[in-house]
Amino acid sequence: MAGHSKWAQIKRKKAHTDAKRGKAFSKLVKEISVAARLGGGDPDGNPRLRTAIDKAKEANMPAENIKRAIQKGTGELPGANYEETVYEGYGPGGVAIMIDVLTDNKNRTVSEIRHLLSKNGGSLGEAGCVSWMFDKKGYVLINKNATDEETLMGIVLEAGAEDMKNDPEEDNYEIITAPESFNDVIEALKEAGISTEVGEVSMVPKNTVELDEDIATKTMRLMEVLEDHDDIQNVYANFNITDEIMEKVS
Repeated sequence: MAGHSKWAQIKRKKAHTDAKRGKAFSKLVKEISVAARLGGGDPDGNPRLRTAIDKAKEANMPAENIKRAIQKGTGELPGANYEETVYEGYGPGGVAIMIDVLTDNKNRTVSEIRHLLSKNGGSLGEAGCVSWMFDKKGYVLINKNATDEETLMGIVLEAGAEDMKNDPEEDNYEIITAPESFNDVIEALKEAGISTEVGEVSMVPKNTVELDEDIATKTMRLMEVLEDHDDIQNVYANFNITDEIMEKVS
């Protein structure tokens, strides 16, 4: 999952940059509103909403904005009715891509996504064409400077994690959970005072394909333009890029 780890960290850094200029707020508001509409406005009984609120706070979204987003989702305030959908396709070199979308106009959004893919060496595929290559999992990265492997493993496995990986060539521990155990693991880490580099319920690739410099450059450009689209919440892909190439293309 090294490729997933690298892209997750790049997205994390980009999210911090976007948050500084307010770019991330619209996506966070959509996620909070949809989570509240589907599971109710109480974060204690709605794990998806609780996760969305945590991300909003991390991005320094004002509490009043969070409250209004929840109220729009529960119907207390008027707001757009966003639909959730997932698009699947391919990037340069046949990289498998999954795209999570929240939109109030599916026809507009799918047309724009098709254009972005084709313009950047990819193509939109049929439903199910690549989803079989991914598993929905809770995914957490912990910097190795935060704690030792034995302590961390004890905490996360007791909280319900499925697996923890320690690649000697990586700077982070990778923790994998079932989606329903994700919040328990995050809460256990918070209680232990261990901060996360990445914490999300994600589509984790079962296997990755390694990219050369040319395809890696094109793939990173495509991933970035997709992430920049206002209706796209998350982009997942099954590529791997070596550290040497990553330094050249990131």
